[in-house]
Amino acid sequence: MLEKKIEQRLRVIAKKAGGLAAKWVSPGMAGVPDRIVFLPGGRIIFVELKRPGEKPTPLQNRIIEMLRGLGADVRVVDSMEKADEIFR
Repeated sequence: MLEKKIEQRLRVIAKKAGGLAAKWVSPGMAGVPDRIVFLPGGRIIFVELKRPGEKPTPLQNRIIEMLRGLGADVRVVDSMEKADEIFR
């Protein structure tokens, strides 16, 4: 399964939930998660997408831990099932 397919699923179910899964590009700050999911009620989730079984790079892990340390909800999603879990 390609990461692209999982990302597509995330966008579709975010929209069905009344939200938005925006691409995050941050010039000057490598390693940020791929998507920021905005959901009704002000819920925001940062999502790093991977192919099944693939892990974040050391740089991505540092950024994930930094964001979590600031209180952010950050998920690593490497399957359709994990994408679906975000919206339960």
